[in-house]
Amino acid sequence: MKSFPQFGILAVSAVVCSAVVLAQSATTKTSLLVLSKHDHTLAIVDPSTLKVVGRVPVGDDPHEVVASADGHTAYVSNYGFGAFHTIAVVDLIAQHQEPLIDLGALRGPHGLVFQQGKVWFTAEAAKAIGSYDPSSGKVNWIMGTGQNRTHMLYVFPDGQKIVTANVNAATVTVLEHTDGPAGGPPPPPPPGATQGMPQSVGGPKRMPGPPGGDWNETVIPVGGGAEGFDVSPDGKQAWVANAWDGTISVIDIAQKKVTATVQANARGANRLKFTPDGNRALVSAGAELVVFDVATQKEVKRLSIGKGGGGGILVQPDGQRAYAAYAEDGFVAIVDLKSLEVVGKVDAGPNPDGLAWAVRE
Repeated sequence: MKSFPQFGILAVSAVVCSAVVLAQSATTKTSLLVLSKHDHTLAIVDPSTLKVVGRVPVGDDPHEVVASADGHTAYVSNYGFGAFHTIAVVDLIAQHQEPLIDLGALRGPHGLVFQQGKVWFTAEAAKAIGSYDPSSGKVNWIMGTGQNRTHMLYVFPDGQKIVTANVNAATVTVLEHTDGPAGGPPPPPPPGATQGMPQSVGGPKRMPGPPGGDWNETVIPVGGGAEGFDVSPDGKQAWVANAWDGTISVIDIAQKKVTATVQANARGANRLKFTPDGNRALVSAGAELVVFDVATQKEVKRLSIGKGGGGGILVQPDGQRAYAAYAEDGFVAIVDLKSLEVVGKVDAGPNPDGLAWAVRE
């Protein structure tokens, strides 16, 4: 076996270490993540300079992106209107793609949330939602909605309540976790088949349900093309943008019903986000970004930004700026939330859409 001089090994080690240091320094502690559907890439942007510091391939038709709680990993849904069934995984520090998560029959993944250490996702073509556990490398939970085009998703911080928007069904589903076991008691044994069966006082034993208990689902009719939505920071309301009729349905989460329909004049709206203080809601509708006062449910300002194709909206955690993707123009607009003016643009690749915020611990 041929041996290598010691200095050669040290030189190789130095190169490897230098590459790791460069990757760590290139990805800033706080990053704006932007998907390019055209290039099939994830751009990692330094929000202080608005410069792209890295691009990573993420597979076919990427639509939504979410970052892990520690900011080390990004997850990207490969949608394809049900043609695909994978979630791409990106190491944000090393800036490279990890092996894809294969969801099998759960086709058309779209909406993503990282909560409770899990990646929650919608599977539009399967009319279902699920969660993937990165620690075990398995899908650990699935729940059907029975609704056409279950598209976007919100998971409450405690993981006990979930909201989805179902585009073609024109509905919103609210799922609430219950402590009781799923299903009813086991069927009675056939006649004479009592030997070896457990005996109990007061009737047959109730078999334990699956781990995690059961879920109650409430389906709430809203407007046509219900797609973009958000839950208010206090968890009391969901605002749903109805693309087909340009309205916003306001849902009382506790009552699980629509309490108001806002005539928003926002046809084609596909994303809606609250500001962190809950005072305003931002709606992406074609070439416009429309700002609403939440308390009065009135329009505050309408910004004409691009040619069309408005997509992802992201609000910084400090509430100072919002980012809105405009696919036809190929940029992400930056909006100052005090002046409500466009103050800059990010060129993160053609046909931008999904946006996320990553903070590395």
